[in-house]
Amino acid sequence: MLVADLHHFLDLSPDTPGPARRLGEHLANIVAAATAGDAHTAWETALPCRRRPANRRCPGRIIVIYTQQETSISWRCSLCGDDGAISNWAGSPFDLRRQRLALTESVHEIVIDDQTAAILRTLSFLDIDCQRAVFAIRTRDNSLHLALTDSDLDELIGAVAAEANHEPNWRRQQRLDAAFDALNTVANTSGW
Repeated sequence: MLVADLHHFLDLSPDTPGPARRLGEHLANIVAAATAGDAHTAWETALPCRRRPANRRCPGRIIVIYTQQETSISWRCSLCGDDGAISNWAGSPFDLRRQRLALTESVHEIVIDDQTAAILRTLSFLDIDCQRAVFAIRTRDNSLHLALTDSDLDELIGAVAAEANHEPNWRRQQRLDAAFDALNTVANTSGW
């Protein structure tokens, strides 16, 4: 079991070794996913397990739960059993809990693939509602479900397009373009 204090991974120096930086990103993503979803309920996120038993990527996904602001976020892999707890996460930049009441707007669910979910998690300039939707992607029946309102979908499509237009790395730009096409197809489908 990995027990971590999130504050130890905030503001890492530029000379921090790669493994520590990747662990910090993994823990930050777990905190974002846990706080984007429902409290008091364990649920399976779209976050992949980072373990590599027998030098093969574990196909499991991270299951998260937190109960109160003062307690740790607990997480575990759905397959390999890797697990941990993260403390001192409240108030961090990765804490996506709602701070105020939200207006109710109808929410639609779309099914996306792993690559789209992964690239959406890397977007730099998302508003808090879109961040919450991206990190609240749930796994059900071996597929990833993204729940969005109409305005959040428009905002997400705009953010993907803006980042794709300014991306110097052509591989990442191709992934962003594929995510844009997938989201745009959903937006233009009748019944959305």
